Amino acid sequence: MNLKEYMATPNKQIQLSDFSTHVKDKPDDSTLTDELIPDSVERLKELHWRLYAESKTGVVVVLQALDAGGKDEAISYIFSNLNAQGLKTNAFQKPSDTEKKHDYLWRMHNLLPERGQVGILNRSHYEEVIAPRIHDLLGDEVLPDEMDQEKVWEMRYRQINDYELYLKENGFEVIKFFFNVSKDKQRDRLLERLKDPKKNWEFSFSDVEERQYWDDYQNIFEEMITHTSTDVSPWYILPADDEWYSRYIISSVMIDVLERINPQYPTFSDEEQERIDEAIQTLENE
Repeated sequence: MNLKEYMATPNKQIQLSDFSTHVKDKPDDSTLTDELIPDSVERLKELHWRLYAESKTGVVVVLQALDAGGKDEAISYIFSNLNAQGLKTNAFQKPSDTEKKHDYLWRMHNLLPERGQVGILNRSHYEEVIAPRIHDLLGDEVLPDEMDQEKVWEMRYRQINDYELYLKENGFEVIKFFFNVSKDKQRDRLLERLKDPKKNWEFSFSDVEERQYWDDYQNIFEEMITHTSTDVSPWYILPADDEWYSRYIISSVMIDVLERINPQYPTFSDEEQERIDEAIQTLENE
């Protein structure tokens, strides 16, 4: 697989229409579920254990999508297989009254992983350049009096890029996935949630209401990705109509990043090794 096919090239205007929501030339689902994904998950688990044991570097994984895009399922099928102690999962909710009293990135600190952990953000700080624009919520925020609201988004893109560079320079990789789902496929998944009693709990009436803003969302997503896909932290645009293939891409990107980090299990000093050898001998002679 050529992962660069799914990467939004930094410093280049992107159009979501250039990225297919469905891939024809791909492995069939049985091959993905029985062979490719299990193999990649095993490799990912090994790398994750090394990351956790070394505890020098952390990884932040950003999952952005419209409802029914496939974020929750990716967490269930890929990330839930990892060592729980080295995993931190957060769902990005509407800001609380306390959070509104701070800058918009303030609440990110409590959501970030520790060194040795992979942190999953089910939606993220990118909501702050999406929802306020769709629903004209910027007026609810406290901004400097001299701030031109038309320039707020350009400013936030720059701030987010600086923030992700800051994380990178402090030992935390940021990996970003956008689930590029088609309007028809989203409709089918929402209908499934409505018709299947076992999936009713996943449904929210706001999911249907938000579909009226479909074109607005697509335009904002394109602008957001164009301005925030950087060399430090590029966006990967997933063909989200293909659920299993998208999960395989996610696991492959995670493996690629962790192999570049190349975490290692800690080694013992000569003195520590002598004590270990003595402990082994003591136990074996019991």
